[in-house]
Amino acid sequence: MRLRRILALLSREAFQGPRNFIFVFAVVIPVAVSLAISLLFGDLFASSPTLGVVDLGDSALLPLAEINPAISLEVYADSELLREAVSSGAVDFGVVLPAGFDQAIRQNTPQRLEAFVWGESLSSDRIIIATAIAGLVREIAAQEAPIDIVVNTLGDGQALSLDERLLPTVVLMAIIIGGSLVPASSLVLEKEQGTLRAVTVTPATLNDVFIAKGTLGTLVSVIMGVIILLINQAFGQQPLLLLLFLTLGAVMAALFGLLLGALTKDITSLFATVKTVGIFLYAPAIVFLFPSLPQWIGRLFPTYYVVAPVMAITQQSVTFADVATDLAILVGLLLLTAIGLLAVMPRSRLQTA
Repeated sequence: MRLRRILALLSREAFQGPRNFIFVFAVVIPVAVSLAISLLFGDLFASSPTLGVVDLGDSALLPLAEINPAISLEVYADSELLREAVSSGAVDFGVVLPAGFDQAIRQNTPQRLEAFVWGESLSSDRIIIATAIAGLVREIAAQEAPIDIVVNTLGDGQALSLDERLLPTVVLMAIIIGGSLVPASSLVLEKEQGTLRAVTVTPATLNDVFIAKGTLGTLVSVIMGVIILLINQAFGQQPLLLLLFLTLGAVMAALFGLLLGALTKDITSLFATVKTVGIFLYAPAIVFLFPSLPQWIGRLFPTYYVVAPVMAITQQSVTFADVATDLAILVGLLLLTAIGLLAVMPRSRLQTA
């Protein structure tokens, strides 16, 4: 049975993977780089984001917010004091609760809340506070309450921190190294050592070998991408949508890796090729790193349609409709890569023979 052969080959790849320097490199380097960035520039050990509240009634939200471990709470006497605190950066997000707020949301009466946001607050902090407020309101109302929050941004416009601007680079590193280098190096090493020919004289076919190696590369890529996002506390509010883009990006990287492995004769040539195309693959991350550059430049490179939606999902409140165009382009690029791999497969069979 073909599935059994593929699973057997996949088990063999997973068992031999840790013996391969590239496999270890793909697992260790992205995590090490991400931790270093978080420690040097990020907020890995920073305090919780601060929520400022003006309570014009006697809302149960305040005592609930006080015991919420995800946020810090500051209470102000009036909206003007709250506005000043947000403008100075002492508070990341401020909200004014009107009199009778609790009773209104329990009765499912629509409520309009005035809120203030510090322009330079981290997007991740905004997401944490927004999620906390939604949870507290739901706890008080015992239902989904119809609330319209009118946000006023104070201070300078939102400025991404250096670690947030470096995050696309680390995510791309995890996806590309795990997805492409792991299957490519495995395929090239087997060709050099002659073990690929030995495998293909068994009932297993070259297609089975490619599927097994590509599957391992995809799994390593997705797992490392998730780990990087967890380390940076940047999983966002749409985890399933995020996982979809990570998976498609990993599949495209794995197909590209197999394409490289099929076209390359030895490991030295593989590394030389990777160095040559590296700038092409990492170009979108460079565009993200320097916001002064025209952002449309990133769209010229295929990896943009992986990293841009991932960053939008993790740093903004986007929906499926907001990233549907990027998804369609990514699927198209994935299909083109698959067609390219199928076109070079006959050459790989000749090399193996």
